[in-house]
Amino acid sequence: MNTIVTEQLTQAGQRIEHESFSIVDREAGPHCYTAEQWPIVRRMIHATADFEFNGLTRFHPDAVCAGVEAILSGRPIVADVEMICVGVSRPRLAHFGVEIHQFISDEDVIAQARATNSTRAVHAMRKARDRGLLDGGIVAVGNAPTALLEVIRLVSEENVRPRLIVGMPVGFVSAAESKAALAEIVHIPWILTEGRKGGSTLVVAALHALLALAEARQKA
Repeated sequence: MNTIVTEQLTQAGQRIEHESFSIVDREAGPHCYTAEQWPIVRRMIHATADFEFNGLTRFHPDAVCAGVEAILSGRPIVADVEMICVGVSRPRLAHFGVEIHQFISDEDVIAQARATNSTRAVHAMRKARDRGLLDGGIVAVGNAPTALLEVIRLVSEENVRPRLIVGMPVGFVSAAESKAALAEIVHIPWILTEGRKGGSTLVVAALHALLALAEARQKA
């Protein structure tokens, strides 16, 4: 069997994963996603066993192409929390020369958040901006609505230009509202989950799906 970097490392693992995807395909029923979008939604369902993401997941028309091109170009990924960085396969990232970053636990970020009575997530995204990681990169938000809202502000007020925003914060305070605001952006591609549902697990699943699509494009 030819090695596929973005799949499980063993044939047994690959068989289980493929069978799981087949089950999702059978049980999901009709959907309105394109052939490129569905693998992302399918992997999100696979990661959560929650078929509501068949419908809750929305895509900017250019989202998949933008994400794949960013990965193939080795552009960085900026996450809101460490959980996303831990969850994404390092060997898969290394295959494309992609680095993933998060700054929410940095001492300077914590100090700035305390000094301004703001959140660490806000200042983490500002640090990513200052390091030049947001322009042309992928922003991945799975936990902190304030991180997503700050990215939206940076886009609208400071002309920051991520290649793709994956906006899937989970929760009850500003989660749904932040994603509704993201959906209003027309000039930056995005992938989001509507409403309160979201989480780092979903973001990791979406990123792994994009990595797999990038490898398929690479081998085409």
